[in-house]
Amino acid sequence: MPDWQDEGIILSNKPYAESHSIASILTKKNGRHAGLVLAGQSGKKRPMLQPGSIVHAQWRARLLEQLGTFKLELSKNYSAVLIDTPIRLAALTSICSLLEASLPEREPQAALWEATKAILEILSLSEDEAKWLPFFIKWELGLLQELGFALNLDSCAVTGSSQKLAYVSPKTGRAVSRQAAGIYADRLLVLPVFLGGYLETTNEFAEGLKITGHFLRKHIFNTTEKKIPSSRQRLAYLVETLNK
Repeated sequence: MPDWQDEGIILSNKPYAESHSIASILTKKNGRHAGLVLAGQSGKKRPMLQPGSIVHAQWRARLLEQLGTFKLELSKNYSAVLIDTPIRLAALTSICSLLEASLPEREPQAALWEATKAILEILSLSEDEAKWLPFFIKWELGLLQELGFALNLDSCAVTGSSQKLAYVSPKTGRAVSRQAAGIYADRLLVLPVFLGGYLETTNEFAEGLKITGHFLRKHIFNTTEKKIPSSRQRLAYLVETLNK
């Protein structure tokens, strides 16, 4: 009988039958994994199944290919920590929705596990949006890289130089220097300073989210005819309106 124990991050929780739930979890050793949680809709278990919660999970099934059942023990509920900060709560739900929509099932994702656990902790500790937003955008870049769509922001696609990089090509994901962009600059994505860009902008985090959002749509969601998660769209809107 297949049986494992692992640490996990709740990604989603969907009602099943009268009182049960099907939870999807990003686990440390077993990748994104789904399982039945008995009485998962009960008042006792529902708080534990909030997206972003860290749990100790035990999974069992009669056969490996079956859905199986989870027994879960809560370690930390990040949703409860962030409930009073809408922009950080949007970031948390965006993280979980992006992982749920993009990761293959049951394939180990060690790097993403570590990065995701780290960004959740950063979200819970940071009081200033400027502290955590760079880490969030770099987490999205890391997600793209782990899925095989790494961007090259270290050198100019035209000249090969690493000097005065200012833009990103929406076609190739390569950086472009200010000089090389020329008359095509308005067709390119702006590379913010915190990602190695040369040009200062009024809202560099919004520019960073435009880059990652563009390539998430291009490589993941457009290919599966899905829309980028609403929580990610809400986060982009909240960041766009910061300081306005």
